[in-house]
Amino acid sequence: MSQNAGSNIPQHVGEAAEINYSATPAADYGPLARDRIPVRSMTEGDLRALVAIDRGITGRDRAVYFQRKLSEALTESDVRVSLVAELDSVPVGFIMARVDLGEFGRVETTAVIDTIGVDQDYRDRGVGRALVSQLLANLATLRVEKVRTEVGWQDHDLLAYLDRSGFRPSQQLCFDQSLA
Repeated sequence: MSQNAGSNIPQHVGEAAEINYSATPAADYGPLARDRIPVRSMTEGDLRALVAIDRGITGRDRAVYFQRKLSEALTESDVRVSLVAELDSVPVGFIMARVDLGEFGRVETTAVIDTIGVDQDYRDRGVGRALVSQLLANLATLRVEKVRTEVGWQDHDLLAYLDRSGFRPSQQLCFDQSLA
Protein backbone atom coordinates (compact mmCIF):
# COMPACT_ATOMS: atom_id res chain seq x y z
CA MET A 1 0.00 0.00 0.00
CA SER A 2 1.33 3.48 -0.81
CA GLN A 3 0.49 6.84 0.70
CA ASN A 4 0.79 10.43 -0.47
CA ALA A 5 3.56 12.36 1.29
CA GLY A 6 2.23 14.07 4.41
CA SER A 7 -1.15 12.36 4.10
CA ASN A 8 -2.84 9.74 6.25
CA ILE A 9 -5.12 8.74 3.37
CA PRO A 10 -4.10 5.34 1.99
CA GLN A 11 -4.09 4.70 -1.72
CA HIS A 12 -4.98 1.10 -2.40
CA VAL A 13 -6.75 -1.16 -4.81
CA GLY A 14 -8.68 -4.08 -3.43
CA GLU A 15 -7.04 -4.22 -0.01
CA ALA A 16 -8.16 -3.16 3.47
CA ALA A 17 -7.47 0.48 4.30
CA GLU A 18 -4.78 1.02 6.88
CA ILE A 19 -4.25 4.46 8.40
CA ASN A 20 -0.73 5.49 9.35
CA TYR A 21 -1.20 7.43 12.58
CA SER A 22 2.53 8.06 12.86
CA ALA A 23 2.60 10.33 9.79
CA THR A 24 3.29 14.01 10.33
CA PRO A 25 -0.03 15.82 10.89
CA ALA A 26 -1.03 18.82 8.82
CA ALA A 27 0.13 22.14 10.21
CA ASP A 28 -2.47 23.83 12.41
CA TYR A 29 -1.39 27.31 13.41
CA GLY A 30 -0.80 27.63 17.10
CA PRO A 31 -2.77 25.03 19.08
CA LEU A 32 0.32 23.88 20.98
CA ALA A 33 1.37 27.44 21.77
CA ARG A 34 -2.17 28.13 22.95
CA ASP A 35 -1.92 25.13 25.27
CA ARG A 36 1.49 26.16 26.69
CA ILE A 37 0.84 29.88 27.17
CA PRO A 38 -2.27 30.93 29.09
CA VAL A 39 -4.36 33.47 27.18
CA ARG A 40 -7.27 35.31 28.80
CA SER A 41 -9.66 38.16 28.12
CA MET A 42 -8.27 41.65 28.56
CA THR A 43 -9.33 43.62 31.67
CA GLU A 44 -9.03 47.22 32.91
CA GLY A 45 -6.17 46.16 35.15
CA ASP A 46 -4.04 45.35 32.10
CA LEU A 47 -3.50 48.98 31.03
CA ARG A 48 -0.13 49.44 32.75
CA ALA A 49 1.24 46.18 31.30
CA LEU A 50 0.00 47.02 27.77
CA VAL A 51 1.69 50.41 27.89
CA ALA A 52 4.94 48.92 29.21
CA ILE A 53 5.04 46.20 26.53
CA ASP A 54 4.31 48.74 23.79
CA ARG A 55 6.96 51.16 25.14
CA GLY A 56 9.52 48.34 24.97
CA ILE A 57 8.62 47.78 21.31
CA THR A 58 8.11 51.33 20.03
CA GLY A 59 10.20 53.37 22.45
CA ARG A 60 7.23 55.73 22.91
CA ASP A 61 4.73 56.24 25.71
CA ARG A 62 1.31 55.72 24.13
CA ALA A 63 -0.65 55.51 27.38
CA VAL A 64 -3.42 57.79 26.12
CA TYR A 65 -3.89 55.65 23.00
CA PHE A 66 -4.05 52.44 25.05
CA GLN A 67 -6.40 53.96 27.60
CA ARG A 68 -8.79 54.87 24.77
CA LYS A 69 -8.43 51.50 22.99
CA LEU A 70 -8.91 49.58 26.24
CA SER A 71 -12.03 51.60 27.04
CA GLU A 72 -13.41 50.86 23.55
CA ALA A 73 -12.60 47.16 23.91
CA LEU A 74 -14.25 46.84 27.31
CA THR A 75 -17.20 49.23 27.21
CA GLU A 76 -18.08 50.13 23.62
CA SER A 77 -17.94 46.69 22.04
CA ASP A 78 -20.80 44.20 22.10
CA VAL A 79 -18.32 41.32 22.03
CA ARG A 80 -15.04 41.33 23.94
CA VAL A 81 -12.33 39.70 21.86
CA SER A 82 -9.11 41.42 23.02
CA LEU A 83 -6.72 39.06 24.78
CA VAL A 84 -3.68 39.00 27.07
CA ALA A 85 -1.04 36.23 27.28
CA GLU A 86 0.55 35.54 30.64
CA LEU A 87 3.57 33.63 31.85
CA ASP A 88 4.10 33.25 35.60
CA SER A 89 0.96 35.40 36.12
CA VAL A 90 2.63 38.35 34.34
CA PRO A 91 1.24 39.80 31.08
CA VAL A 92 3.81 39.18 28.32
CA GLY A 93 1.72 39.93 25.25
CA PHE A 94 -1.62 41.24 24.04
CA ILE A 95 -3.84 41.49 21.00
CA MET A 96 -6.52 44.15 20.69
CA ALA A 97 -9.31 43.42 18.23
CA ARG A 98 -12.94 44.24 17.56
CA VAL A 99 -15.79 42.66 15.63
CA ASP A 100 -17.51 44.72 12.91
CA LEU A 101 -20.87 43.65 11.57
CA GLY A 102 -20.09 45.24 8.20
CA GLU A 103 -18.44 48.36 6.87
CA PHE A 104 -17.67 50.06 3.57
CA GLY A 105 -20.69 48.38 1.96
CA ARG A 106 -19.68 44.85 3.02
CA VAL A 107 -22.16 42.76 4.96
CA GLU A 108 -19.82 40.02 6.17
CA THR A 109 -18.92 39.85 9.84
CA THR A 110 -15.29 40.90 10.10
CA ALA A 111 -12.85 41.17 12.99
CA VAL A 112 -10.19 43.86 12.92
CA ILE A 113 -6.90 43.49 14.75
CA ASP A 114 -5.89 46.95 15.98
CA THR A 115 -2.73 46.27 17.94
CA ILE A 116 -0.57 43.30 18.86
CA GLY A 117 2.45 43.35 21.12
CA VAL A 118 4.82 40.87 22.74
CA ASP A 119 7.26 41.79 25.49
CA GLN A 120 10.75 41.88 23.96
CA ASP A 121 12.02 39.47 26.65
CA TYR A 122 9.49 36.85 25.47
CA ARG A 123 9.93 37.05 21.69
CA ASP A 124 10.32 33.80 19.79
CA ARG A 125 8.66 31.81 22.59
CA GLY A 126 5.24 31.36 20.96
CA VAL A 127 3.44 34.22 22.73
CA GLY A 128 2.24 35.90 19.53
CA ARG A 129 1.30 32.52 18.08
CA ALA A 130 -0.75 31.70 21.19
CA LEU A 131 -2.54 35.06 21.04
CA VAL A 132 -3.44 34.81 17.35
CA SER A 133 -4.41 31.15 17.66
CA GLN A 134 -6.77 31.84 20.59
CA LEU A 135 -8.22 34.92 18.87
CA LEU A 136 -8.93 32.95 15.68
CA ALA A 137 -10.51 30.10 17.67
CA ASN A 138 -12.72 32.57 19.56
CA LEU A 139 -13.73 34.39 16.37
CA ALA A 140 -14.58 31.11 14.61
CA THR A 141 -16.91 30.30 17.49
CA LEU A 142 -18.59 33.68 16.96
CA ARG A 143 -18.95 32.83 13.24
CA VAL A 144 -16.77 35.73 12.17
CA GLU A 145 -16.04 35.31 8.48
CA LYS A 146 -12.81 37.27 8.06
CA VAL A 147 -10.03 38.90 10.08
CA ARG A 148 -8.34 42.08 8.82
CA THR A 149 -5.50 44.30 9.93
CA GLU A 150 -3.28 47.00 8.51
CA VAL A 151 0.50 46.95 8.55
CA GLY A 152 3.07 49.55 7.57
CA TRP A 153 4.75 48.55 4.30
CA GLN A 154 8.21 48.83 5.91
CA ASP A 155 7.35 46.77 9.02
CA HIS A 156 9.03 43.63 7.67
CA ASP A 157 9.01 41.74 10.98
CA LEU A 158 5.26 42.15 11.43
CA LEU A 159 4.58 41.39 7.75
CA ALA A 160 6.59 38.17 8.03
CA TYR A 161 4.82 37.23 11.27
CA LEU A 162 1.37 37.76 9.73
CA ASP A 163 2.41 35.75 6.68
CA ARG A 164 3.48 32.84 8.91
CA SER A 165 0.12 33.20 10.69
CA GLY A 166 -1.79 32.64 7.46
CA PHE A 167 -2.71 36.24 6.62
CA ARG A 168 -2.57 37.27 2.97
CA PRO A 169 -2.77 40.66 1.23
CA SER A 170 -6.34 41.83 0.75
CA GLN A 171 -7.89 42.37 -2.64
CA GLN A 172 -8.96 45.85 -1.50
CA LEU A 173 -6.87 48.98 -1.52
CA CYS A 174 -6.79 51.41 1.37
CA PHE A 175 -6.48 55.09 0.40
CA ASP A 176 -5.61 58.10 2.50
CA GLN A 177 -4.95 61.77 1.88
CA SER A 178 -2.92 64.08 4.06
CA LEU A 179 -4.81 67.20 5.13
CA ALA A 180 -1.78 68.98 6.54
